Amino acid sequence: PITPGELLCLGSSLAFSGLFYYLYRKKAKVVARIQEAPKLQVDDDLPALVSAADGRCLPYVALEGIVLPAKAVLTSHYHEGLQGVIQKLLVKEHRLIWNSLARSW
Repeated sequence: PITPGELLCLGSSLAFSGLFYYLYRKKAKVVARIQEAPKLQVDDDLPALVSAADGRCLPYVALEGIVLPAKAVLTSHYHEGLQGVIQKLLVKEHRLIWNSLARSW
């Protein structure tokens, strides 16, 4: 005979297993999408390529080349020899504001 406590433990372990598998699959899809990203070289042609893209946006792109850090190089705590940089990024956004007095954009 199976006791109610055993059924509760079995049900909760199945529920947690399902939840963690769902989260794993969700993250695996994102990782696969990033790994399939096109690789671009960091050079003078990059701004022209981005401005020519649809909506001036490239969803996932791996940039390859020599970049200079804004302040200091970031080193990974998990992988020796792996370094990264944070570059300055400037995004300009133009918004249209409804002017209720002039009834125009």
